[in-house]
Amino acid sequence: MVSKLAQNLIGSEIIKIGNQVNELKAQGAEIANLTIGDLDSNIYPIPAGLKQNIQKAYADNLTNYPPANGLLSLRKAVVKDIKSRWDLDYSPDDILVSGGSRPLIYATFKTIVDEGDKVVYAVPSWNNNHYAYLTSANAVELEVSPEDNFLPTADVITPHLEGAVLLALCSPLNPTGTMFTKEQLSEICEAVIAENKKRGEGEKPLYLMYDQIYAMLTFGDSEHFNPVSLYPELRDYTIYIDGTSKCFAATGVRVGWSFGPTKVIDRMKALLTHVGAWAPKPEQQAVAEFLDNTPAVNEFVNDFKGKIAHSLEVLHAGIQEMKSKNFAVDSIKPMGALYLTIKLDYVGKTTEDGKVLKDSTDLVFYLIEKAGVALVPFSAFGNSREMPWFRASVGACSVEDLQKMFPKLENALAKLK
Repeated sequence: MVSKLAQNLIGSEIIKIGNQVNELKAQGAEIANLTIGDLDSNIYPIPAGLKQNIQKAYADNLTNYPPANGLLSLRKAVVKDIKSRWDLDYSPDDILVSGGSRPLIYATFKTIVDEGDKVVYAVPSWNNNHYAYLTSANAVELEVSPEDNFLPTADVITPHLEGAVLLALCSPLNPTGTMFTKEQLSEICEAVIAENKKRGEGEKPLYLMYDQIYAMLTFGDSEHFNPVSLYPELRDYTIYIDGTSKCFAATGVRVGWSFGPTKVIDRMKALLTHVGAWAPKPEQQAVAEFLDNTPAVNEFVNDFKGKIAHSLEVLHAGIQEMKSKNFAVDSIKPMGALYLTIKLDYVGKTTEDGKVLKDSTDLVFYLIEKAGVALVPFSAFGNSREMPWFRASVGACSVEDLQKMFPKLENALAKLK
């Protein structure tokens, strides 16, 4: 027997799909893998300067334990960067470094949420349902619509804030690649401020976890906004999640950071001390040196996001062309991150051999087998299995892979009745 928590924990649907893709690839299948929010490092290598810094740090034998809250050099570099980039004023003591952003999200939930506490988040969104489960939270899931770019609005959120202790937001959003406008985020911030003004002394406040791991990856006229820059009074209630994984194509380097109110960050720091979730010391030192070189950072990010934006544009244009051919498909113009939101309205259809695709997962595995295309259904992000919307991540595919995919996708969908 195992614990009830372990027994009822749901594994990652994304990993399940990814395993199927890897098995077929090992057998020689050619598959456009649009599943995992990762990057093919041969297509998108990390910055050359960062790579050199990592190699140098290992050569200098920086291989012992780092400080539990992160190297001071890295925390200072983060302070400098968020000040110049977002006009945010935090001290090095308010920065907490870990092995990527996941331990920081978990620590945020675990530090704020007691059993039965109300946590509010929209679906689709990445992993909030699992972190709510791990903290025995009373999860309030707000299903949002494509008409709102799958982003929660203040009108949707506000009725659920009474008694809540945590509101989880992400922009640009995983899984949709959409992001808040200044007006949209401002209205949500005003609702959080108003709710906290209602709280009595000694009552737990409503905190806002703001995941901006994709903040540098914005396209065209889309601009990233954050709560504290818009409303400084939210400083005492906002915990930021950030790091290198996406903006530096450095998913395997595993350096993330969080910053926010000292009393919360200190408790998160204490929690992670017992978990041992720190980032490797050589990588921390390397990131500190690279992040401190703002021109090199900007040069890399501008080139990288230009390539990602081009891949997303190719994918979006291809789906729209299929739509013009009367396929039951659609897509939402990407604003940021690595993702395109795609609608494939074929749930409930029947295959040539008579099998009914009863849910989005069935459709995913059908397309892997028949079209060599692997997507992630929104059911992996908290939505129902009947919803015909999917996440497509372009980080592991070349533009050529994307272009070659469409004839096979069209052929496979055309065979469904």
